[in-house]
Amino acid sequence: MKCLLIASESAEVLFYWTDPEFELNIQEQYGASQEEGEKPPAFEDSINTLFAPIIISCSTMVDRLGDSYTSFSTENNHTYVLHQFEECLYIAVNGDREEGEEDLKRKIYVMKKMIEVLFGMVTLSSTLIRKELRPQDTEQRTNLWKYLQNLLETYSRLQEQDQSFLVEAVERLIHPTLCEQCIEFLERRLVQQINSSVERAGEEVLHAFILVHTKLLAFYSSRNASTLTSSDLLALIVMVQNMYPSNIDLEDTAPEVGALRVKEVEYHTLSECFGSLITVSGTPVFQFLDPDIQMAEDSLQTLEAPPPDPSNPSRVFLEVTLKEGCYPMMPHSMYCLPLWPGITLVLLTKIPNSNLAMSVYVFLEAFAKLEKRLSEGLEGSAARGQTSIQDLRNKLDKFIRALGTSDIQTSQLQSVWTEFKSRAFTRGGPGFSKDLVPWCRTMKSQLCGVYRQCFITENTVGGGNPQRLSPSLQDRALTMVQEKLMDWKDFLLVKSKRNITMVSYPEFPGLIHFIYVDRTAGQMIAPSLNITDRATSELGKGPLAHFIKGKVWGLVNTSRIYLQKGYSTVTLRDGDYFFCYFLWFENETGYKLEVKDLPILPNDSAPIGMLAWDYYRKLLRYYSKSHQGEVVKCYELLTVHLGVIPTEYILQHCSQLARKLWEPSRIPLL
Repeated sequence: MKCLLIASESAEVLFYWTDPEFELNIQEQYGASQEEGEKPPAFEDSINTLFAPIIISCSTMVDRLGDSYTSFSTENNHTYVLHQFEECLYIAVNGDREEGEEDLKRKIYVMKKMIEVLFGMVTLSSTLIRKELRPQDTEQRTNLWKYLQNLLETYSRLQEQDQSFLVEAVERLIHPTLCEQCIEFLERRLVQQINSSVERAGEEVLHAFILVHTKLLAFYSSRNASTLTSSDLLALIVMVQNMYPSNIDLEDTAPEVGALRVKEVEYHTLSECFGSLITVSGTPVFQFLDPDIQMAEDSLQTLEAPPPDPSNPSRVFLEVTLKEGCYPMMPHSMYCLPLWPGITLVLLTKIPNSNLAMSVYVFLEAFAKLEKRLSEGLEGSAARGQTSIQDLRNKLDKFIRALGTSDIQTSQLQSVWTEFKSRAFTRGGPGFSKDLVPWCRTMKSQLCGVYRQCFITENTVGGGNPQRLSPSLQDRALTMVQEKLMDWKDFLLVKSKRNITMVSYPEFPGLIHFIYVDRTAGQMIAPSLNITDRATSELGKGPLAHFIKGKVWGLVNTSRIYLQKGYSTVTLRDGDYFFCYFLWFENETGYKLEVKDLPILPNDSAPIGMLAWDYYRKLLRYYSKSHQGEVVKCYELLTVHLGVIPTEYILQHCSQLARKLWEPSRIPLL
């Protein structure tokens, strides 16, 4: 019984996702009220009817009290978590007690992050993002919502199964020789060859990386590239997994069966993305045996469409940090080239007109600051900043004139800017007063509109855009990497399931499991937890691994609760097990820095992690204030020991394990 909804203040549904059980429940609830022979209401109408009172209630409370509720529970044990982002209200619901308030809050923030990656600065304009999330065309809206629903389901699957998404850090494949060879290959052959080709249509490869399922084999960034943030990289891995999902269960079968089953997974994914039941030689590749689930699936009214072409890039919007400053949501093209099932080459390219996005962001930031000053009654402060305002005026005049030579429609922007100038700079005008606040907002909306024309309109979310690397160039890149990894592919697929094992750490008797995270680099390492009945690991077959997995997931959630309260160390005994969690800071040489009180977060703060909201980056900035001129690094260690091990030995193990894992020879490229 799960649901996530995005709605406008007027109770218009902008997006929804439900699991089959929740959908069936709504259909029974609203379909039962129909008279015999009468057509049941469309599902979107039913879900709108269900949530409209909550949405209107929230809007009323904000208007009258300036505040609203963030969560509540109903008599039938349904938990609702709500969060308002500008004029969009996100509501997450759980009715089976499988998710708590923090889980629902995290799901809301992750959904917002994915929308930002897909729509960029258009999300800063409530009017425009409403139009993007709810297109007029029914077919386009259905395809978009289905794509977003799949992204959310993919994230939920990864968060439930993958340790890297549990702690929200990237996991590298540990094989020093191969990793170094691949990085060198990406740098000296692949990226260099693409960027020197005349077939690149003005695009430039900034980042190239190879994924084996969700694990990173090799990552290369060109000299002109900004650092790719952990938040953005995790979001991109979700998108890659949505296109080419891993299914470890199927890969454990015999080779003959495995080859057939992998094809089933691919077709199933494509049908999910485009809402069709694809058939091969007239035989359905999959079908739901439960008629209730099948009815729920049919009610989505999905459309048949051909499989996506891998050569079509997706437009994604990522953070860029340059000498001039930090620029969020800059446009890139992402190419996902499947080498083999489970192994993917990803290219991130800079598009020719991306500098325009930087200009738009600078202007948006300037108007946002001006609006803030005027709203707070600091008209004098705004007026005293005439130099920067005059500089803004000159730059924006040049920007609009430059746009006039392109195909971008700027008449509305020009009209609003002219009116703004007449009010702000004309002697007879009101000058810098609160009367300018609405015009600041209108200017921001118009700038977002220009951004939308340049980077969104020509691009279909989840699809392609007209300007791209040529298909032949992509094919050559794909072939080059396949030739490089041909002898390694089977090894890599096995390695991704058994990256490291506890056998490698015999000096720690009683240690069952650990997770080590470098929060500065946004990377983690942990022994694999195989939870399939067919896969035999150090923990035996499925049930024991499932049990330990549940303990590990619970420990991570508990550690976040204490971290939010300002604790950096947690030790607790749970039956036959003893859990430890440590967070600490070091300098570049590995010297542990003095303990400092961590900030206590309010209950309504964003969830702790790196995907939806980079808590650790803010924590590093906070801690670095007292260590000026010194590079500060942040680490975490979570361990699970048998409870019979004496506490003093457990703490000694944790200290020794942290030192061993820190050694560069133990974790290359971490």
